[in-house]
Amino acid sequence: MKKKVLTVDDSRTIRNMLLVTLNNAGFETIQAEDGVEGLEVLENANPDVIVTDINMPRLDGFGFIEGVRRNEKFRAIPILVLTTESDAEKKNRARQAGATGWIVKPFDPTKLIDAIERVTA
Repeated sequence: MKKKVLTVDDSRTIRNMLLVTLNNAGFETIQAEDGVEGLEVLENANPDVIVTDINMPRLDGFGFIEGVRRNEKFRAIPILVLTTESDAEKKNRARQAGATGWIVKPFDPTKLIDAIERVTA
């Protein structure tokens, strides 16, 4: 059975790159444009892993991660942060919110797939 990935990013370009990368690697991909939509989609999606941006309108990645972790049902889902940010303070904040890993944009498709495989193994 295909592993399911929920991607949350406000950039259409990044969403498209993620869709192509993940689908080519054999994943089922569900997409949301920001944290608010991400939390709405999450209810029915039941993903194996979540890939989220930090800087987004309406609800940023930190708020989104906290929202996911507040729900008992989704507490164990690995969350990878995909962002242009490489600041240690932001990484710590994401980790405290409940992020599993951190990938800096622009992302290397192979490294992204490896990271997803690792956290869903």
